[in-house]
Amino acid sequence: MNQNLKKMFGYYKPYKGIFFADMFFAMLSAAVALVIPLVVRYVTTTLIYMEPEQILNKIIYIAIFLFALLAIDCYSRFFIGNYGHVMGAKMEYDMRAEIFDHMQKLSFTFYDDAKVGQLMSRITSDLFEITELLHHGPENIVLSVLKIAGALIILANISGWLTLAAFIILPIMFLFAFFLNKKMRRAFRRNREQIADINAQIEDNLAGIRVVKSFANEEIENEKFKQGNDGFLAAKKNSYHYMGSFQAGVGVFTTLIQVNVIIVGSILISYNKIDVSDLITFLLYISVFTEPIKTLVDFTEQFQNGYTGFERFREIMDIEPDIMDSENATEMIDVKGNISFKNVTFKYNDGAEDVLSNIDLDVAAGDYVALVGPSGAGKTTLCSLIPRFYDATDGAIQIDGRDIKSVTLKSLREHIGIVQQDVYLFAGTIYENIAYGKPNATKEEVINAAKNANAHEFIMSFPDGYDTDIGQRGIKLSGGQKQRLSIARVFLKNPPILIFDEATSALDNESEKVVKESLEKLANNRTTFVIAHRLTTIQNAKNILVLTQNGIEESGTHEELIHKRGIYEKLYHMHLKY
Repeated sequence: MNQNLKKMFGYYKPYKGIFFADMFFAMLSAAVALVIPLVVRYVTTTLIYMEPEQILNKIIYIAIFLFALLAIDCYSRFFIGNYGHVMGAKMEYDMRAEIFDHMQKLSFTFYDDAKVGQLMSRITSDLFEITELLHHGPENIVLSVLKIAGALIILANISGWLTLAAFIILPIMFLFAFFLNKKMRRAFRRNREQIADINAQIEDNLAGIRVVKSFANEEIENEKFKQGNDGFLAAKKNSYHYMGSFQAGVGVFTTLIQVNVIIVGSILISYNKIDVSDLITFLLYISVFTEPIKTLVDFTEQFQNGYTGFERFREIMDIEPDIMDSENATEMIDVKGNISFKNVTFKYNDGAEDVLSNIDLDVAAGDYVALVGPSGAGKTTLCSLIPRFYDATDGAIQIDGRDIKSVTLKSLREHIGIVQQDVYLFAGTIYENIAYGKPNATKEEVINAAKNANAHEFIMSFPDGYDTDIGQRGIKLSGGQKQRLSIARVFLKNPPILIFDEATSALDNESEKVVKESLEKLANNRTTFVIAHRLTTIQNAKNILVLTQNGIEESGTHEELIHKRGIYEKLYHMHLKY
């Protein structure tokens, strides 16, 4: 916990000036609250015994003084409410930027197990609670401590017996708060987890809303959501049970302080130990004293919310990217595209068996290599090792004789273009999605890339052309259109190495023909890996590799593999039947 608090306080560093100003105005506001009862005491003990003319004369100065205090308090509250909140918003901005940047560095291994909705809750609601704590926490503590300490000094000067009557309750109250605090912290952490689960469920449902409606499974989704929502409500009820107990207990204790003072004060007045005016002043200061205690009660809830949010924030920030640049990594330049796998083995972190075992493969620059084989044989995994989406468990992969771990990730991936079956397009325009392949491209380069991908004609058929908004994930486009935009994106990138991961398997025959033509044009004079289920689409490949769970079992041209009458020949005739 101490380490987390130290890291949390580190976010104040860029805003030390505004932080100390915020604390200064918090202290001014506390000072005003402490001074006003002293004015009341002066009026009740001294002023009321003066002559009427003197009272009128003095009251003018007292009024001016009180209005000055009011103006100071007003601006102090404005500064805290405005600039203090802006400081909190800036810290939230910094943390959000930090966690988003960190998430960009995490590998596929992390995202294989992560849920987008849960990650979203850490970037949004968790961070808001953290910054509310970072802004309000220090000022609430300063205000409360100053008011309690100031009230204690003034109360002690009025009457030691009354002060003792007020403060004798405090140790019991703090013990009560200490024990309930631990339970509240666990309960609020559970709240955070439940909110994250609900966010994940909502994201999953909305992303797949077309599947839900196509199966008319709205009721099933409502029931699934109800289970998550019930869990959230149960967690909330549990936290509010402890919070209600906490607030009720502290409320009773603060009222008990006033009751104690009234009882003891009445006894002291009967023995002429104090004046009525002293008791009135004392009761006014008890309000000044008990109000910050209530503030501390609210701070306790705020602290639980903010600190559990910060713990979840640090859980992500403390995950070290398992794939990163080595210390001596250099830029990859003048890439020809010769690729070698040297005794490469790979298995997933949670897997007991190797997905790939002892793969040895040499692909010359410009070669067109096809990967075929049964599902689960590791075709996609093999290709994912080239751009280091995953790192090989053993062995080495080289490009132009250089180990890919010795070059920077950015320069490695800049030289590799990937066209997948499941095309991801970003919300925005057609132009923006093509330009994603080369953000600084000219409009002419974008249009040429679209023409090379056989996409220009259908783009210009839209009223807004390249400025057409395609909707979330390109929902307004057909499968073939989306695929051609993804190919145009890679054309614009112009990499020497290509990976086609079943890029046409989800398309109809007419769309496949157009897309296949685009892919062949793109693959010209580039080192190309093609993962294909439709074997008729890769008959012209220079080298076809048959990958099974035993590794590369066969390799050769289409004709050579057919004559071998092995695995490929069986797969080919099986596909012809369909």
